Amino acid sequence: QVQLVESGGGLVQPGGSLRLSCAASGSIFNINTMAWYRQAPGTQRALVAAITSGGSTNYADSVKGRFTISRDNAKNTVYLQMNSLKPEDTAVYYCNAAIVTRMTGPQFRYWGQGTQVTVSS
Repeated sequence: QVQLVESGGGLVQPGGSLRLSCAASGSIFNINTMAWYRQAPGTQRALVAAITSGGSTNYADSVKGRFTISRDNAKNTVYLQMNSLKPEDTAVYYCNAAIVTRMTGPQFRYWGQGTQVTVSS
């Protein structure tokens, strides 16, 4: 079994910062791409940022220059540093990881339970 556990969400004022963490645990052989998605009320879940096992990154246009995704492969953990937060960043943030659980097995995508980020004065 594989679990993704997120932490770091909360309430922050506009212009503030938060750092999200997501740790993967369980029967893991290898983790490929890790990513953060977000979903605001009444909208579809959308990609925020992604990072490959080699460290290549990509970001949604709306967060470029403000958010930074990183990972610690030794800890099976991905981070999202969010700076200059805006009210429109308010959403539930979900961690996603493409995980191979055995040497010759396929990869599956796993999701965390989500963490609320609220940007408000």
